[in-house]
Amino acid sequence: MMKMLTYDGTDEKLDALAVDTETFAKKARRLAARLNAKGVDLELPRPESWRGSGPKPQFSRVASIEEQLRSEIDSILTLDRIDEARLARRIEFARYRLADALVRHDLTEEDLEGAMTYHPSTIWEPQPTDCSFPAPVCRRWRELHALRTELVERNLYLVLINVERYAHLSVARLDLIQEGSAALFRAVDGFDWRRGLLFRTYAVHWLNQAFRSLLYNFGNTVRVPVYLQKAMKHVNQAIARLGNPNATAEEIAEEADLGVNLVESALAASRTTLSMDAPLQKSEEGAGLIELLGVESPEGVYSTDMEDISLKSGVREAMDRLSERERYVVEMRFGIGMEREHTLSEVASELGVSLERVRQIQVRAINKMRTPGLRKAIDPFL
Repeated sequence: MMKMLTYDGTDEKLDALAVDTETFAKKARRLAARLNAKGVDLELPRPESWRGSGPKPQFSRVASIEEQLRSEIDSILTLDRIDEARLARRIEFARYRLADALVRHDLTEEDLEGAMTYHPSTIWEPQPTDCSFPAPVCRRWRELHALRTELVERNLYLVLINVERYAHLSVARLDLIQEGSAALFRAVDGFDWRRGLLFRTYAVHWLNQAFRSLLYNFGNTVRVPVYLQKAMKHVNQAIARLGNPNATAEEIAEEADLGVNLVESALAASRTTLSMDAPLQKSEEGAGLIELLGVESPEGVYSTDMEDISLKSGVREAMDRLSERERYVVEMRFGIGMEREHTLSEVASELGVSLERVRQIQVRAINKMRTPGLRKAIDPFL
């Protein structure tokens, strides 16, 4: 039978440790190790427990995704200062429990990257079926991410409030909301309850940073470097102060206190982007800018050798992003750069580890190769 430390019991123990904030971490780690040794799990609240009990709104068939999302977020109960600090302490405590469990099973956080997924419906399973690691590690990981998710969900309203400042710009509103939601997880990971700040005070910094980063990187048809976008902002402000849209680069540079070269680069980057399919004149429907481009003869331009070079380059780039150990395992298992493929047993013998350890390293490496950044390099050839 699974042992369980209740929600209130966890808070009672952590509240007692929090009286002395300087020794909290040390004592919390000891408590985490003791509970792990006894196989004690933490009680976790179900997501419906922090949602209002009123009737669910009925949406028309034409209701937008944003309307439904706003309604869902409006139903989530927010935290007061005391409950927020307690939840932050539980998250920190869950990190210590996971770290202890990893040490007990000779694993690292890197081993879990890309190999674990969180879903609220599975956090109460004694041994989640989709987790290939030891059961205690799986449960500690799910405890941590269930608590992180709770703090994020109960502060999603901050995303909707702060997104209004950027919603009139060139990036889709839902993209901003998604980026802000992801930023809340980064805020949770950096939040320190000992400082006495409200989480929302700390999180707003991360939200604004995420929104600006998205706008700088994806707000233009052609990507413009961030430093140039910032320079463009100062240039536009200087032009407005001068009251002369035809001011020279030298005049703008003096007004904005920028270098002339930087001003010229900013002015060039701010030019309007035109679609190749756009008509040359409003009265012309068929002729577009693309009509003005010449077409080179295809002979001599393409060679099948180019595919081999590109594929090798893509695979090499993919392998370079793996750790040395992961790369070695993948090369041996799939015979990359070798005469043949090797079995798990052969790889384990070479590394001096167990078959299960080799399998875990292989799974982690393959999961890394499924990430968007890595797959982009080799997808054209799959």
